[in-house]
Amino acid sequence: MSTTNDTKSENWTTIIRPHSGWFDIHLAEIWRYRDLILLFARRDFVSVYKQTILGPFWFLLQPLLTTLVFTVIFGRVAKIPTDGLPHLLFYMSGIVTWQYFSNCLTKTSDTFVSNAHIFGKVYFPRLTVPVSIVIINLLTFAIQFVLFLSLMGFFYLKSSSIHPNKWILLTPILLLQMAALGLGSGILVSSLTTKYRDMTFVLGFGVQLWMYATPIVYPMSQIPEKWQWLYSLNPMAAIVETFRYAFLGAGTIRPLQLGISLGITLLILIAGILLFNRIEKTFMDTV
Repeated sequence: MSTTNDTKSENWTTIIRPHSGWFDIHLAEIWRYRDLILLFARRDFVSVYKQTILGPFWFLLQPLLTTLVFTVIFGRVAKIPTDGLPHLLFYMSGIVTWQYFSNCLTKTSDTFVSNAHIFGKVYFPRLTVPVSIVIINLLTFAIQFVLFLSLMGFFYLKSSSIHPNKWILLTPILLLQMAALGLGSGILVSSLTTKYRDMTFVLGFGVQLWMYATPIVYPMSQIPEKWQWLYSLNPMAAIVETFRYAFLGAGTIRPLQLGISLGITLLILIAGILLFNRIEKTFMDTV
């Protein structure tokens, strides 16, 4: 009897309970485990570049080489218009934004499968792993963004036809939206991959199709007006076009398309968190 009373009188700092419903989500736990998120981010950074010769310089080489390839193939050979912008700047602006989103998507898409050995041993909020991936990719974006700004400054000093404007102030919002879209899409795929491993193969093909459905190698002005509504369903299209207009002054701002893009992003993020929260209860039985 005394043992029971002693147990009731104890003040526990942390109580771990099973999630019981779709909406039984404790996002506040992510903030309490922020040190673990930073630890995961550091682990991912070190594991990727620790034994490479160039190390973090790959952050710069990847977008630079991709930009050069796009310039030759789409700019010189295919001669796709770039709304009067230098080819290097046009393609770099699209690549920098796209790579941040696609890296968040692809690297969070195998959260359950690649971390099953950790998830099965100790409790911590599972969502900390994909959140740490989004954060470490933010560092990659920052480095590549500096490269883009340096290239933009070079062409600006040469009196090139680029016109940065006040829409640059939207950059933090666009970045946050890309992170949310990549996180939501990635954990959706990760949740489905626990049962359907085919999603791993579909993802690589799907990301490539998604890129070509986004104005990375061509401007939105080349899309016929009757198909513009279709691009409103692609949240990345409005993000890339707005980013390019803000920094380079090319293209147009479509507030309605940007609002639809934001709405779709929120839906994907909410759906991803709900499904992720649901799957994490039973994924050890299927992984």
